[in-house]
Amino acid sequence: QAELGKPQRNCYTLPGFDFAYGLYIERTDGGVPEAIGHWNTIKPRTGLTRNMPRDFITMNRGALKAGYTTAREFNLYYKAKDIRRKDDEYSRFKRSPPKVPADMTYGMPARPSTPFFDVLQHKYKELWMEQQRALTAALRVEKKKKDKLRETRTTVLRKQPVPVKEESFWHLPHLEKVWSTWLNSETLSKLACV
Repeated sequence: QAELGKPQRNCYTLPGFDFAYGLYIERTDGGVPEAIGHWNTIKPRTGLTRNMPRDFITMNRGALKAGYTTAREFNLYYKAKDIRRKDDEYSRFKRSPPKVPADMTYGMPARPSTPFFDVLQHKYKELWMEQQRALTAALRVEKKKKDKLRETRTTVLRKQPVPVKEESFWHLPHLEKVWSTWLNSETLSKLACV
């Protein structure tokens, strides 16, 4: 029955103070003293031997010294004398050590310090202004090149007029022969008078 004047309880009673919630693991569950006082480290494996790759250079040299020449003889020699590489020989650093210059320093080089005297003199402003002036001049020259009109024959002739031909007297072609004969007769009569 429910107690008079109190709400009905629908929960379970809690266990005592010596009760531990969660999963209890024998090896690791020792509380704070276990965590502080012991190092749970992984013990090194003793029976692990690395299977090194075959040393074909040494085996080939031995096969040649023995007088073998064909591929079948070489394979039989490999099966008979299985020579493996040594552990330090197969090391990554032994095979290709990093080639670094003696005077090399690691990391990014520091930015050179800004000369304080140049900042006080406003030198950077002056440099920027010179760059802007040069850029403006270059744009002006470019614009002049674009605005230049195409030259026509008339503009070229105005700049460089054609040389004037020397004036020569024009004669009718059919009178040319008569004129030359008349000129000859006239010169002859003059010569006769003199």
